[in-house]
Amino acid sequence: MIAIIDYDAGNLFSAQKAFEALGAEVKVTRDPADLRAAEKLVLPGVGAFGDCMEHLRATGLIPVIKDEVAAGKPLLGICVGLQILFESSEESPGAAGIGLLKGQVKKIDAGGLKVPHMGWNSLTFRGAKADSIDLYAGLPEHPYVYFVHSFAAVPENPGIVTAVTDYGGEITAAVACGNILATQFHPEKSGDVGLKILRNFLEG
Repeated sequence: MIAIIDYDAGNLFSAQKAFEALGAEVKVTRDPADLRAAEKLVLPGVGAFGDCMEHLRATGLIPVIKDEVAAGKPLLGICVGLQILFESSEESPGAAGIGLLKGQVKKIDAGGLKVPHMGWNSLTFRGAKADSIDLYAGLPEHPYVYFVHSFAAVPENPGIVTAVTDYGGEITAAVACGNILATQFHPEKSGDVGLKILRNFLEG
């Protein structure tokens, strides 16, 4: 069972439908027992960093998420769900993230291009992978995926970056560290490429 964490700040049902289209048993939930029973966790996120953290904190699920990740359970963060895995964001000064990953989220410096970075853009893969799941197995060299964001993660350890995209400069598009995986883009909105990424997470 895949548990999609419901904290009133996520693109929950698009993610749910995408996983169900792949044949997964999916539960959208904020019940700690469901998170503990699930084989894998998905942390979506849409909106401002601080608002997302406020909603997540209100559920009381942060300690459960940390415990399950510490026990080795795979976690997939999507969009702001990637960003809140880090320690802080320029978008919401003073708002602490979950802190599972070291680093900060910063405003995109797009070199004069329009921000937010919105629409289809290509990925360039890096060597980093999660311990056991390669989200990008079987994909072409520079696949196109769908982005909507104004801020991007700047990890303390650049070695956790698994993919970048170019938008007036290099932007973190995906990270992996141990059993934590996350994408800044929306796989559930990225057509066949996105479904392949979700299948890799499901079957990995």
